Amino acid sequence: MKKAIDKGLVSVNGVVAKTGTFLKGGETVTLSSEGNKTSKPILQLPLKICFENDHLAIINKPCGILVSGNKKKTIANALVHNLTKSGATDALLRPKPVHRLDFPTSGLLLIAKTHATVMALNKLFEDRKVKKTYHAVTYGKMPLSGTITTKVNGKDAFTEYKVLQTVPSDRFDCLNLVELFPKTGRKHQIRVHLSSFGTPILGDKNYGKEGLVLKGKGLFLNASKLEFIDPITDEFISVTTALPKKFKKIFPKN
Repeated sequence: MKKAIDKGLVSVNGVVAKTGTFLKGGETVTLSSEGNKTSKPILQLPLKICFENDHLAIINKPCGILVSGNKKKTIANALVHNLTKSGATDALLRPKPVHRLDFPTSGLLLIAKTHATVMALNKLFEDRKVKKTYHAVTYGKMPLSGTITTKVNGKDAFTEYKVLQTVPSDRFDCLNLVELFPKTGRKHQIRVHLSSFGTPILGDKNYGKEGLVLKGKGLFLNASKLEFIDPITDEFISVTTALPKKFKKIFPKN
């Protein structure tokens, strides 16, 4: 039992137990199967590690790959191959992404390496204490800055933005390099917001304008920056990634 607790396989009322955890009576004690947890596939896919310590990591997700799911080719299945296993007693057998990026979206993804970190990071997201910055290329004229408040799936949603640069385009009238700061985390929020504004993201097959969907280049949306206080060490973490090459072909000075 002590070995199971040290491996983080025992929880009390859903919270990972330690050997010093006291029981008062009435709790639900759960023993996870280590064998079941290691049965998932491991994908040999090199990932760029932007930050890593003993309990969390930040990787740069390529576009065109799922974060998690039933398929073998997912970021979740590639993490064991790329990250150093935590030395903590509640280390996860498989590091776990704590938020999602859409299949066609590239950029920074936050990963937990221990059970305690999973819960702590989930709380940070719940309390909106993780500052996220995205960059997108949109088409069509738009104000230089503002806040988009269109509801997403019937829920309140807020995205602040500012246009960094605009270039003319024969096909799209103009293309804009836009910096975005989502204040809520609704599904497809940035894509829905920019489309509702009449300035969809270049390459967006779901929310683009008919006849103006750029094919073969993917979605021009990148999660460029993450800032938060490490809930385990209280260290301020700020990680930025460069814009993808396809962005720089349109906006070479950025």
